[in-house]
Amino acid sequence: MIFRLDERLIFPDPALAEEDGLLAIEGDLSAERLILAYQNGIFPWYSDDEPILWFAPHQRFVLYADELRISKSMRQVIRANKFKVTFNKCFADVIKACADAKREGQDGTWITADMQQAYIRLHRLGIAHSVEVWQDDILAGGLYGVAVGTVLCGESMFSKVSNASKLALITLCQTGKYKVIDCQLHTAHLESMGARMISRDEYMAALKK
Repeated sequence: MIFRLDERLIFPDPALAEEDGLLAIEGDLSAERLILAYQNGIFPWYSDDEPILWFAPHQRFVLYADELRISKSMRQVIRANKFKVTFNKCFADVIKACADAKREGQDGTWITADMQQAYIRLHRLGIAHSVEVWQDDILAGGLYGVAVGTVLCGESMFSKVSNASKLALITLCQTGKYKVIDCQLHTAHLESMGARMISRDEYMAALKK
């Protein structure tokens, strides 16, 4: 059953989500609703021509920071010291670059203008964060996500230069601030870095910590 949200600031039990993870529709992108969603393992994901769709997947693809695997080639990239990494320096630029990034098999972006503004509001509240990777003072890659305790719910990443987004993720893991990076969707390169599937119960336990 897919639930229809109204002005009340509530979500149904995430365990009631459909097989594909879809839990509810409509509602709004207010900071209060987004914070409640992420605290309960729920996130919005939709296109401009759709109502707001809220997902709570039965399994999560996550990277435990202490299970991070860095390839030999990435170690060489790090040692070359050609990049500089910053945090929360230009959140709006990072989310815009993620929205503009061309992705194989994807027409358009789910990071709509409304979504960008909603997460910029979360950033101003100190809840959404960005990692920026620079090459010669030009933004070469980065990522952004929403923090829930020691979990960083990764939303998107981009690379204009090879390996830039990987370096952003590696640096984020090495800060020691987050124990779990929620990657949401499986990709082969994230799996090669140590990411793996866990159950909703495991994920919710991590959020509660």
